[in-house]
Amino acid sequence: MALYNLLAPSVCQLDALLKICEHEFTELDMAINFKKSSCLRIGSRMTMPCANICATSGTQIPWVSELGYLGVYIIKSRSFKCCLSNNRKAFYRSANAVFGKVGRVASEEGTLQLINKKCIPTL
Repeated sequence: MALYNLLAPSVCQLDALLKICEHEFTELDMAINFKKSSCLRIGSRMTMPCANICATSGTQIPWVSELGYLGVYIIKSRSFKCCLSNNRKAFYRSANAVFGKVGRVASEEGTLQLINKKCIPTL
């Protein structure tokens, strides 16, 4: 499984870049999973309506206000911004699970080791 990001300065250039990538992937006997694909607009014109980006098969790629990539959630904004609330939720969820299991039985050092091994990687 490979993950790719396409970055372009305009919607027209993004559409052209997608067509080039589709052609190259076809030559390599690979395919793009359009069910897992989405478009996000960043910049001063982020609120302006955009033309639909379509694959050669006719599948439209939806425009979204937030997308996840390798555990980082990028949000639509005037400048590049990431949302860390999902990471924060995952951290607290795993920390509560650790505290629920060990309670007050484990030592502080043991609890901190568990937090370091199980919870910190979610951040």
